[in-house]
Amino acid sequence: MSFEVTRTVFLEEHEAFRRSVRGFLEREVLPHYAQWEEDGRTPREAWLQAGEIGLLGTSIPLDYGGVGGDFRFDAVVLEELGRLTLGAPAWDMHGYIVAPFLTHFGTEDQKQRWLPRMASGEAIGAIGLTEPHTGSDLGGLRTTAKRVDGGYRINGSKIFITNGIISDLVLLAAKTDPERGPKGISLFLVDTSLPGFRRGRKLKKVGNHAQDTAELFFDDMIVPEDALLGGVENEGWRQLMHGLAQERMVVAVRSMAMAEAAFEQTLDYVRGRSAWGKPVVSFQNTRFKLAEIETEIAVGRPFVDQCIALLAEDRLSERMAAKAKLWTTKLADQVIDDCVQLHGGYGYMREYPIARAWTDARVHRIWAGTDEVMKHIISRTY
Repeated sequence: MSFEVTRTVFLEEHEAFRRSVRGFLEREVLPHYAQWEEDGRTPREAWLQAGEIGLLGTSIPLDYGGVGGDFRFDAVVLEELGRLTLGAPAWDMHGYIVAPFLTHFGTEDQKQRWLPRMASGEAIGAIGLTEPHTGSDLGGLRTTAKRVDGGYRINGSKIFITNGIISDLVLLAAKTDPERGPKGISLFLVDTSLPGFRRGRKLKKVGNHAQDTAELFFDDMIVPEDALLGGVENEGWRQLMHGLAQERMVVAVRSMAMAEAAFEQTLDYVRGRSAWGKPVVSFQNTRFKLAEIETEIAVGRPFVDQCIALLAEDRLSERMAAKAKLWTTKLADQVIDDCVQLHGGYGYMREYPIARAWTDARVHRIWAGTDEVMKHIISRTY
Protein backbone atom coordinates (compact mmCIF):
# COMPACT_ATOMS: atom_id res chain seq x y z
CA MET A 1 0.00 0.00 0.00
CA SER A 2 1.35 3.45 -0.89
CA PHE A 3 -0.23 5.42 2.02
CA GLU A 4 -0.85 8.08 -0.69
CA VAL A 5 2.71 9.34 -0.23
CA THR A 6 4.98 9.63 -3.26
CA ARG A 7 8.50 8.63 -2.30
CA THR A 8 11.29 10.40 -4.13
CA VAL A 9 14.33 9.34 -2.13
CA PHE A 10 14.97 6.19 -4.18
CA LEU A 11 15.95 5.99 -7.85
CA GLU A 12 15.27 3.12 -10.25
CA GLU A 13 18.63 1.55 -9.41
CA HIS A 14 17.52 1.34 -5.77
CA GLU A 15 14.16 -0.15 -6.71
CA ALA A 16 15.84 -2.73 -8.94
CA PHE A 17 18.05 -3.65 -6.00
CA ARG A 18 14.94 -3.83 -3.80
CA ARG A 19 13.39 -6.42 -6.11
CA SER A 20 16.56 -8.50 -5.87
CA VAL A 21 16.66 -8.21 -2.07
CA ARG A 22 12.97 -9.07 -1.72
CA GLY A 23 13.31 -12.17 -3.88
CA PHE A 24 16.37 -13.32 -1.95
CA LEU A 25 14.70 -12.90 1.44
CA GLU A 26 11.56 -14.70 0.33
CA ARG A 27 13.55 -17.62 -1.15
CA GLU A 28 16.54 -18.00 1.14
CA VAL A 29 15.57 -16.53 4.51
CA LEU A 30 11.84 -16.68 5.19
CA PRO A 31 11.47 -20.48 4.72
CA HIS A 32 14.22 -21.12 7.30
CA TYR A 33 13.44 -18.36 9.76
CA ALA A 34 11.37 -20.39 12.21
CA GLN A 35 14.25 -22.85 12.60
CA TRP A 36 16.75 -20.04 13.05
CA GLU A 37 14.59 -18.68 15.85
CA GLU A 38 14.65 -22.09 17.51
CA ASP A 39 18.44 -22.24 17.11
CA GLY A 40 18.97 -18.73 18.43
CA ARG A 41 21.34 -17.77 15.61
CA THR A 42 21.65 -17.63 11.83
CA PRO A 43 24.00 -19.98 9.97
CA ARG A 44 27.14 -18.64 8.35
CA GLU A 45 25.91 -19.93 5.01
CA ALA A 46 23.17 -17.28 5.04
CA TRP A 47 25.82 -14.58 5.43
CA LEU A 48 27.89 -15.97 2.56
CA GLN A 49 24.82 -16.09 0.32
CA ALA A 50 23.96 -12.50 1.20
CA GLY A 51 27.53 -11.47 0.47
CA GLU A 52 27.32 -12.99 -3.02
CA ILE A 53 24.47 -10.69 -4.04
CA GLY A 54 25.86 -7.57 -2.36
CA LEU A 55 23.58 -7.25 0.68
CA LEU A 56 26.47 -6.95 3.12
CA GLY A 57 28.55 -4.41 1.25
CA THR A 58 25.93 -1.99 -0.02
CA SER A 59 27.87 1.08 1.12
CA ILE A 60 31.35 -0.46 1.22
CA PRO A 61 33.47 1.10 -1.57
CA LEU A 62 34.07 -0.87 -4.75
CA ASP A 63 37.80 -0.91 -4.08
CA TYR A 64 37.16 -3.05 -1.01
CA GLY A 65 34.71 -5.53 -2.51
CA GLY A 66 31.49 -3.66 -1.84
CA VAL A 67 28.70 -2.26 -3.99
CA GLY A 68 29.91 1.32 -3.55
CA GLY A 69 26.46 2.75 -2.87
CA ASP A 70 25.24 5.21 -0.26
CA PHE A 71 22.89 4.79 2.70
CA ARG A 72 19.90 4.50 0.37
CA PHE A 73 21.05 1.01 -0.57
CA ASP A 74 21.38 0.13 3.12
CA ALA A 75 17.86 1.48 3.67
CA VAL A 76 16.45 -0.77 0.95
CA VAL A 77 17.70 -3.87 2.76
CA LEU A 78 16.46 -2.56 6.11
CA GLU A 79 13.00 -1.85 4.71
CA GLU A 80 12.72 -5.30 3.17
CA LEU A 81 13.78 -6.97 6.43
CA GLY A 82 11.19 -4.86 8.25
CA ARG A 83 8.50 -5.65 5.68
CA LEU A 84 8.91 -9.38 6.36
CA THR A 85 9.37 -8.88 10.12
CA LEU A 86 12.84 -10.42 10.05
CA GLY A 87 14.98 -9.41 13.02
CA ALA A 88 17.87 -11.48 11.67
CA PRO A 89 20.36 -12.01 10.20
CA ALA A 90 21.83 -8.89 11.82
CA TRP A 91 23.30 -7.68 8.57
CA ASP A 92 22.52 -4.12 9.64
CA MET A 93 24.88 -4.26 12.63
CA HIS A 94 27.58 -5.83 10.47
CA GLY A 95 27.32 -3.95 7.19
CA TYR A 96 25.56 -0.68 8.00
CA ILE A 97 27.02 0.12 11.44
CA VAL A 98 30.42 -1.59 11.87
CA ALA A 99 31.64 -1.37 8.26
CA PRO A 100 31.07 2.42 7.96
CA PHE A 101 33.38 3.01 10.94
CA LEU A 102 36.10 1.26 8.95
CA THR A 103 35.23 3.10 5.75
CA HIS A 104 35.32 6.52 7.42
CA PHE A 105 38.11 6.11 9.95
CA GLY A 106 40.16 3.00 9.14
CA THR A 107 43.72 3.04 7.85
CA GLU A 108 44.34 1.64 4.40
CA ASP A 109 45.72 -1.58 5.89
CA GLN A 110 42.68 -1.94 8.14
CA LYS A 111 40.30 -1.45 5.23
CA GLN A 112 42.17 -3.94 3.06
CA ARG A 113 42.20 -6.53 5.83
CA TRP A 114 38.56 -6.40 6.92
CA LEU A 115 36.22 -4.75 4.41
CA PRO A 116 36.46 -7.30 1.55
CA ARG A 117 35.82 -10.14 3.99
CA MET A 118 32.91 -8.26 5.55
CA ALA A 119 31.39 -7.60 2.12
CA SER A 120 31.59 -11.29 1.24
CA GLY A 121 30.29 -12.57 4.59
CA GLU A 122 33.54 -14.34 5.42
CA ALA A 123 34.10 -12.09 8.45
CA ILE A 124 31.10 -11.16 10.63
CA GLY A 125 31.21 -7.91 12.57
CA ALA A 126 29.88 -6.80 15.96
CA ILE A 127 30.28 -3.65 18.04
CA GLY A 128 31.30 -3.72 21.70
CA LEU A 129 29.97 -0.64 23.51
CA THR A 130 27.52 -1.56 26.29
CA GLU A 131 28.87 -2.83 29.59
CA PRO A 132 27.07 -4.47 32.53
CA HIS A 133 27.41 -1.37 34.73
CA THR A 134 27.15 1.49 32.22
CA GLY A 135 24.26 0.95 29.79
CA SER A 136 23.98 4.01 27.55
CA ASP A 137 26.65 5.92 29.51
CA LEU A 138 29.65 5.54 27.21
CA GLY A 139 31.69 7.90 29.36
CA GLY A 140 31.48 5.37 32.18
CA LEU A 141 33.23 2.56 30.32
CA ARG A 142 35.39 0.30 32.49
CA THR A 143 37.06 -1.71 29.73
CA THR A 144 40.67 -0.56 29.44
CA ALA A 145 43.39 -0.80 26.81
CA LYS A 146 46.90 -0.20 28.11
CA ARG A 147 49.96 0.17 25.94
CA VAL A 148 52.45 -2.70 26.06
CA ASP A 149 55.31 -3.68 23.79
CA GLY A 150 53.89 -4.18 20.31
CA GLY A 151 50.30 -3.27 21.10
CA TYR A 152 47.67 -2.99 23.83
CA ARG A 153 46.50 -5.15 26.73
CA ILE A 154 42.70 -5.14 26.93
CA ASN A 155 40.70 -6.04 30.03
CA GLY A 156 36.96 -5.74 30.52
CA SER A 157 33.59 -7.06 29.47
CA LYS A 158 30.67 -6.16 27.24
CA ILE A 159 27.02 -7.19 27.30
CA PHE A 160 24.04 -7.26 24.91
CA ILE A 161 26.35 -7.67 21.91
CA THR A 162 24.52 -8.45 18.68
CA ASN A 163 26.41 -11.06 16.61
CA GLY A 164 28.52 -11.71 19.70
CA ILE A 165 28.43 -15.48 19.32
CA ILE A 166 29.23 -15.61 15.60
CA SER A 167 31.48 -12.56 15.23
CA ASP A 168 35.00 -12.61 13.78
CA LEU A 169 35.55 -8.90 14.39
CA VAL A 170 34.47 -6.72 17.31
CA LEU A 171 34.69 -2.95 17.05
CA LEU A 172 35.54 -2.39 20.69
CA ALA A 173 35.36 0.79 22.77
CA ALA A 174 37.92 0.95 25.58
CA LYS A 175 39.54 3.57 27.80
CA THR A 176 43.10 4.36 26.76
CA ASP A 177 43.30 7.42 29.01
CA PRO A 178 40.83 6.95 31.92
CA GLU A 179 41.70 10.34 33.41
CA ARG A 180 40.15 12.11 30.40
CA GLY A 181 36.70 10.51 30.78
CA PRO A 182 34.81 10.26 27.46
CA LYS A 183 37.70 11.94 25.64
CA GLY A 184 39.98 9.10 26.69
CA ILE A 185 38.10 6.45 24.68
CA SER A 186 39.64 4.63 21.70
CA LEU A 187 38.12 2.14 19.27
CA PHE A 188 39.85 -1.13 18.43
CA LEU A 189 39.34 -3.70 15.68
CA VAL A 190 39.50 -6.88 17.74
CA ASP A 191 40.10 -10.18 15.97
CA THR A 192 38.11 -12.70 18.00
CA SER A 193 40.56 -15.51 17.20
CA LEU A 194 43.22 -13.91 19.43
CA PRO A 195 44.01 -15.35 22.88
CA GLY A 196 42.27 -13.63 25.76
CA PHE A 197 38.96 -13.18 23.96
CA ARG A 198 36.11 -15.15 25.50
CA ARG A 199 32.44 -15.42 24.64
CA GLY A 200 30.05 -15.67 27.58
CA ARG A 201 26.41 -16.64 27.61
CA LYS A 202 24.19 -16.48 24.59
CA LEU A 203 21.53 -14.27 26.14
CA LYS A 204 17.85 -15.20 26.01
CA LYS A 205 15.84 -12.25 24.80
CA VAL A 206 12.13 -11.50 24.72
CA GLY A 207 12.27 -11.08 20.93
CA ASN A 208 14.64 -11.18 17.96
CA HIS A 209 15.29 -14.84 18.72
CA ALA A 210 17.16 -15.62 15.49
CA GLN A 211 19.66 -12.87 16.24
CA ASP A 212 22.33 -14.02 18.68
CA THR A 213 23.22 -11.69 21.55
CA ALA A 214 26.07 -12.37 23.92
CA GLU A 215 28.34 -11.38 26.75
CA LEU A 216 31.97 -10.84 25.72
CA PHE A 217 35.07 -10.91 27.92
CA PHE A 218 38.58 -9.61 27.36
CA ASP A 219 41.09 -11.16 29.77
CA ASP A 220 44.57 -9.69 29.40
CA MET A 221 43.99 -9.82 25.66
CA ILE A 222 46.92 -8.47 23.63
CA VAL A 223 45.98 -6.82 20.36
CA PRO A 224 48.58 -5.44 17.93
CA GLU A 225 49.15 -1.72 17.61
CA ASP A 226 47.51 -1.68 14.20
CA ALA A 227 44.21 -2.79 15.78
CA LEU A 228 43.65 0.83 16.90
CA LEU A 229 41.01 2.25 14.56
CA GLY A 230 42.62 4.90 12.39
CA GLY A 231 45.89 4.48 14.26
CA VAL A 232 45.06 7.37 16.62
CA GLU A 233 44.44 7.12 20.36
CA ASN A 234 41.60 8.86 22.21
CA GLU A 235 39.59 9.56 19.05
CA GLY A 236 36.89 7.04 19.95
CA TRP A 237 34.34 9.53 21.23
CA ARG A 238 34.48 11.63 18.05
CA GLN A 239 34.32 8.50 15.91
CA LEU A 240 31.35 7.17 17.87
CA MET A 241 29.41 10.43 17.61
CA HIS A 242 29.79 10.27 13.83
CA GLY A 243 28.78 6.60 13.63
CA LEU A 244 25.93 6.65 16.14
CA ALA A 245 23.84 8.95 13.94
CA GLN A 246 23.84 6.22 11.30
CA GLU A 247 23.13 3.50 13.87
CA ARG A 248 20.07 5.42 15.01
CA MET A 249 18.85 5.82 11.44
CA VAL A 250 19.28 2.08 10.90
CA VAL A 251 16.82 1.55 13.76
CA ALA A 252 14.49 4.29 12.51
CA VAL A 253 14.29 2.93 8.97
CA ARG A 254 13.54 -0.59 10.18
CA SER A 255 10.93 0.67 12.68
CA MET A 256 9.11 2.68 10.03
CA ALA A 257 9.01 -0.31 7.70
CA MET A 258 7.71 -2.55 10.48
CA ALA A 259 4.88 -0.11 11.22
CA GLU A 260 3.89 -0.07 7.54
CA ALA A 261 4.00 -3.86 7.33
CA ALA A 262 1.92 -4.24 10.49
CA PHE A 263 -0.79 -2.00 9.03
CA GLU A 264 -0.89 -3.94 5.76
CA GLN A 265 -0.98 -7.32 7.51
CA THR A 266 -3.77 -6.16 9.79
CA LEU A 267 -5.84 -4.68 6.99
CA ASP A 268 -5.70 -8.02 5.18
CA TYR A 269 -6.59 -9.86 8.38
CA VAL A 270 -9.66 -7.80 9.32
CA ARG A 271 -10.97 -7.99 5.76
CA GLY A 272 -10.92 -11.79 5.93
CA ARG A 273 -11.95 -12.30 9.57
CA SER A 274 -15.63 -12.30 10.61
CA ALA A 275 -17.36 -11.62 13.92
CA TRP A 276 -21.11 -11.75 14.57
CA GLY A 277 -21.61 -12.61 10.93
CA LYS A 278 -19.82 -9.57 9.54
CA PRO A 279 -16.23 -8.83 8.43
CA VAL A 280 -14.24 -7.27 11.27
CA VAL A 281 -13.31 -4.40 8.95
CA SER A 282 -16.98 -3.38 8.76
CA PHE A 283 -17.06 -2.29 12.41
CA GLN A 284 -16.57 1.42 13.03
CA ASN A 285 -13.97 0.88 15.75
CA THR A 286 -11.81 -1.15 13.37
CA ARG A 287 -12.08 1.37 10.55
CA PHE A 288 -11.36 4.34 12.82
CA LYS A 289 -8.33 2.66 14.38
CA LEU A 290 -6.94 1.76 10.96
CA ALA A 291 -7.56 5.34 9.77
CA GLU A 292 -5.51 6.67 12.70
CA ILE A 293 -2.67 4.25 11.99
CA GLU A 294 -2.59 4.97 8.27
CA THR A 295 -2.55 8.71 8.88
CA GLU A 296 0.33 8.55 11.36
CA ILE A 297 2.36 6.43 8.95
CA ALA A 298 1.63 8.75 6.03
CA VAL A 299 2.66 11.81 8.05
CA GLY A 300 5.88 10.20 9.28
CA ARG A 301 7.14 8.67 6.05
CA PRO A 302 8.31 11.95 4.39
CA PHE A 303 10.35 12.90 7.47
CA VAL A 304 12.10 9.54 7.55
CA ASP A 305 12.79 9.73 3.81
CA GLN A 306 14.29 13.20 4.27
CA CYS A 307 16.61 11.78 6.94
CA ILE A 308 17.59 8.92 4.62
CA ALA A 309 18.47 11.43 1.89
CA LEU A 310 20.50 13.61 4.28
CA LEU A 311 22.44 10.63 5.62
CA ALA A 312 23.16 9.46 2.07
CA GLU A 313 24.78 12.87 1.53
CA ASP A 314 26.57 12.71 4.92
CA ARG A 315 24.60 15.76 6.06
CA LEU A 316 22.36 14.27 8.76
CA SER A 317 22.87 15.90 12.16
CA GLU A 318 23.02 14.01 15.43
CA ARG A 319 19.83 15.83 16.55
CA MET A 320 17.88 14.87 13.43
CA ALA A 321 18.93 11.23 13.79
CA ALA A 322 17.83 11.29 17.42
CA LYS A 323 14.45 12.74 16.45
CA ALA A 324 13.97 10.06 13.80
CA LYS A 325 14.81 7.24 16.18
CA LEU A 326 12.71 8.61 19.04
CA TRP A 327 9.63 9.17 16.90
CA THR A 328 9.69 6.08 14.66
CA THR A 329 10.35 3.60 17.45
CA LYS A 330 7.45 4.94 19.50
CA LEU A 331 5.26 4.92 16.40
CA ALA A 332 6.13 1.32 15.61
CA ASP A 333 5.44 0.22 19.18
CA GLN A 334 2.01 1.85 19.21
CA VAL A 335 1.02 0.75 15.71
CA ILE A 336 2.06 -2.86 16.25
CA ASP A 337 0.33 -3.01 19.64
CA ASP A 338 -2.91 -1.71 18.08
CA CYS A 339 -2.57 -4.24 15.28
CA VAL A 340 -2.11 -7.10 17.74
CA GLN A 341 -5.36 -6.01 19.38
CA LEU A 342 -7.18 -6.03 16.05
CA HIS A 343 -5.94 -9.58 15.43
CA GLY A 344 -7.52 -10.75 18.67
CA GLY A 345 -6.20 -14.03 20.06
CA TYR A 346 -4.34 -14.81 16.84
CA GLY A 347 -2.27 -11.69 17.37
CA TYR A 348 -0.64 -13.42 20.33
CA MET A 349 0.38 -16.49 18.33
CA ARG A 350 4.01 -16.68 17.14
CA GLU A 351 2.92 -18.17 13.84
CA TYR A 352 1.51 -14.76 12.92
CA PRO A 353 4.11 -12.17 11.84
CA ILE A 354 2.33 -9.49 13.89
CA ALA A 355 3.17 -11.33 17.13
CA ARG A 356 6.83 -11.59 16.17
CA ALA A 357 6.85 -7.89 15.27
CA TRP A 358 5.34 -7.04 18.65
CA THR A 359 8.17 -8.67 20.61
CA ASP A 360 10.95 -7.75 18.16
CA ALA A 361 10.15 -4.04 17.89
CA ARG A 362 10.13 -3.20 21.60
CA VAL A 363 13.91 -3.20 21.96
CA HIS A 364 14.24 -0.48 19.31
CA ARG A 365 13.42 2.10 21.99
CA ILE A 366 16.36 0.81 24.05
CA TRP A 367 19.29 -0.07 21.81
CA ALA A 368 21.37 2.51 19.92
CA GLY A 369 20.46 4.84 22.80
CA THR A 370 17.29 4.81 24.87
CA ASP A 371 14.34 7.18 24.41
CA GLU A 372 15.73 9.20 27.29
CA VAL A 373 19.15 9.55 25.63
CA MET A 374 17.45 10.71 22.42
CA LYS A 375 15.53 13.35 24.37
CA HIS A 376 18.76 14.52 25.98
CA ILE A 377 20.47 14.87 22.58
CA ILE A 378 17.53 16.80 21.14
CA SER A 379 17.08 19.11 24.15
CA ARG A 380 20.67 19.92 25.14
CA THR A 381 20.86 22.92 22.80
CA TYR A 382 17.85 24.66 24.38
